[in-house]
Amino acid sequence: MATKKMNVLVYSGNGSTTESVRHCLYTLRRLLSPTYAVIPVTGDVIIKEPWSASCALLVFPGGADLGYCRTLNGEGNRRISQYVNRGGCYLGFCAGGYYGSGRCEFEVDDEKMKVVGDRELGFFPGTCRGLAFEGFVYSSEAGARAADLKIHKDVLPAVKGDLPDTFKSYYNGGGVFVDAKKLGDRGVQVLASYTEDLHVDSGEGAAAVVYRKVGEGHAILTGPHPEFAPTNLSKSPKLPSYSDAIDLITKTDSTRIAFMRLVLQKIGLAVNEEEQAVPSLSRLHLSAHSAAETSSLIESWSEIITVVNQEQYIKGENDVFQIEKEGSVWGVKELKKAVQAAGDALPTTLTGKEKDAVDTKTKEILERVEYTSATTTPDQILDYDKIIKKLTPHEKEIPSRKETPAFHHDSYFANLAHYHTKLRNDAKSFGKYLMYGEVVTSTNTLLEKNPSLLRNLPNGFTLTATTQIAGRGRGSNVWVAPPGALMFSTVLHHSFELSQSAPVIFIQYLAALAIVRGVKDYAPGYDQIPIKLKWPNDIYAQVPGSAANPIVKVGGILVNSSYSGSTYDVVCGIGLNLANPLPTTSLNQLASSAGLKPFTYEKLLASILASFEDLYSQFVRTGFSKSMEGQYYDDWLHTNQIVTLETHDGMKAKIKGITRDWGLLLAEELGWEDRPTGRIVQLQSDSNSFDFFKGLVRRKV
Repeated sequence: MATKKMNVLVYSGNGSTTESVRHCLYTLRRLLSPTYAVIPVTGDVIIKEPWSASCALLVFPGGADLGYCRTLNGEGNRRISQYVNRGGCYLGFCAGGYYGSGRCEFEVDDEKMKVVGDRELGFFPGTCRGLAFEGFVYSSEAGARAADLKIHKDVLPAVKGDLPDTFKSYYNGGGVFVDAKKLGDRGVQVLASYTEDLHVDSGEGAAAVVYRKVGEGHAILTGPHPEFAPTNLSKSPKLPSYSDAIDLITKTDSTRIAFMRLVLQKIGLAVNEEEQAVPSLSRLHLSAHSAAETSSLIESWSEIITVVNQEQYIKGENDVFQIEKEGSVWGVKELKKAVQAAGDALPTTLTGKEKDAVDTKTKEILERVEYTSATTTPDQILDYDKIIKKLTPHEKEIPSRKETPAFHHDSYFANLAHYHTKLRNDAKSFGKYLMYGEVVTSTNTLLEKNPSLLRNLPNGFTLTATTQIAGRGRGSNVWVAPPGALMFSTVLHHSFELSQSAPVIFIQYLAALAIVRGVKDYAPGYDQIPIKLKWPNDIYAQVPGSAANPIVKVGGILVNSSYSGSTYDVVCGIGLNLANPLPTTSLNQLASSAGLKPFTYEKLLASILASFEDLYSQFVRTGFSKSMEGQYYDDWLHTNQIVTLETHDGMKAKIKGITRDWGLLLAEELGWEDRPTGRIVQLQSDSNSFDFFKGLVRRKV
């Protein structure tokens, strides 16, 4: 079995800067999504997690390479080097270029600034020396400039059209790769060179961007920042030279993008012909099967609604929601008027110590309104947490197909009623209230990170979206989830009194079962779809028609819970690749191979939610019963799988199942000739991860 290399990992740990990481994510997502998932990772992930099997490219952004060394010297660098030599790809920008070289020489004549020493990776078998241009100041744009770079077209793949010979790139503190031109016999190629006089001795070549074949893999290192898009650089009246540099970079931006595309193609990545822009956030549509129920829900929120300038807002802990009247239009002009009017009103309407809390909340809302009104284009790097989320309650009728062309509410509610009736669900609460947005930040984040709103949502309340621009995975994974995925999050208020008989840990297992059942019970014939469960919270499928029959991930589950009062407030997030052939196999490809019609978002969502409610109702009554346990084993990948337990000094063991009391993974130790010793090990899902392809249970970071 094999797994596809679909992840582009951007290091965001010690030594990296927030801005450099954001620029990397921005540019790489526009050039590589949706073929690849571009996500940030920490040093702990690189050192401890099984990331290499699915990694197409490892990226080190700008920052300070000493921080990289402190975190990754030793085991981290050993794993990176092994990954590249075995066919992986490394891309280092600026500090990542210093870090990937054999030696770093930075400001050797400045006792306060100098950084000198050998580096463990050594992908460039020589010295990266800086500053290429003087004036660098940490955490400042004072030394930033537009560096003129000459493209070496002869060593780049299939240069199309009349590509200019040079372009301007953002530069701030990077180096030059010394004598790179002399190292051709060691596999080094110069992809771009500086054209201007340098501050340090560059040897032969003035190399700004270099490539080298490393074992079976590839490495590209840069001194400047060709990944920095000028639209995300802010001019400053205090730094006129920097403002001029931004103008120069902007003039040749199309060449910069073309160069970045060629760089990624050089290391074998599939690159978009056109940039994939991150879409703007859309309205959130709130509806229920009965319009009266939508009105009742809004009325129940009275204690969490704040009125500012005659407009209603919910100020959550992470997001601000503006409740729009159905059919109203709220544009930039109205936002600016609200800022002015409410700002003028504050001194007289909000005074006194007893109103301090209200005053603070109102000011925070106004700050968000002002930020939202100031955003001019989705081509910028935006702080999506600060943007007002517009919420439209549909209190007269459900949204029309014209209002939500990518999601048909009439089909959804009709199918939900059908599946609930078929399963004889009494409460019919899962999916009864639906919030839909064509483009949202993250369905999980909007619920989980706003507990004051979460506590006021009914059991089974579901938020779904067509596109997520900050979707959440396990740990710190964040990605852009494109159209083609079924993404939703469902709210459960699980009673604390059920902690012994029906522990909250099992909700992730119920969700996994609900997905499989929802797919297989979708309609007659769909029980042929070859999907399976990977412990504890992933959905996999066997790719049809492939000689190697690879097992690939088609979905995942993320459950977050918090305790308030007498209940666990649970947000169960589910993502399934329904119709997108990249980066992995889709459910519709599986359906087509079985001669079945494609799934629809609305019908599959309804089927899964009805199955989820049926399973959850049983669970509340009987706990994780023998029947549920049997269903889980019928659909999982691990029956009698032999694994190595990293958590127990490399013990070899056979997977036997999960415990019905606390959902622990059971593994039986194997001794000589794989004979059972009788020793049983229990593993928690929240502190262990299962590398199915390597048969390895790892300690989770």
